[in-house]
Amino acid sequence: MKGRIAMYAAGLALVAVGLRGIVLHVDAAGWALWFAGAAVLHDAVLVPAVLVAGLLTGRLPAWYRRTVRGALVVAGCVTAVALPLVLGYGRRADVPSRLPLPYGRNLAGVLSLIALAAALAVAVRLLRDRRAARGAPRHARTAEATGEATGRREEARHREGSGRREEGGER
Repeated sequence: MKGRIAMYAAGLALVAVGLRGIVLHVDAAGWALWFAGAAVLHDAVLVPAVLVAGLLTGRLPAWYRRTVRGALVVAGCVTAVALPLVLGYGRRADVPSRLPLPYGRNLAGVLSLIALAAALAVAVRLLRDRRAARGAPRHARTAEATGEATGRREEARHREGSGRREEGGER
């Protein structure tokens, strides 16, 4: 509990430092505009995009759904950070060294790597699940697909463990 209070105090101190910096060094109108723009961007773009992604991935099995949604969140964050560079905000014709890289191509490459990592994670999980299903008896495969086998195994472990404790055995 003391650690949590200390972390809250440290967080509040950092917020105070940030507010002091805003008051002393930032144009209040510009900051208010930026803050309002961030709120509008969040509510008008980010939330609907996340809801649509959740809706579109809703029918995937739970483990794959988590992987795909995680990849989409990471891709969205990377895109949000890189978008000003891709659009060339800050680029000037008289200073060719400012924003000199092909940011659109680089963003496409990073997004491709994110998609590849998610696809590999899903493929590995599919292969592992198929191997496990091939090695199990036929009735265990259908029970596993419905989730019944997992519940039965946990129930058996619980009974087994409580029986050992009654006999004075190990946990």
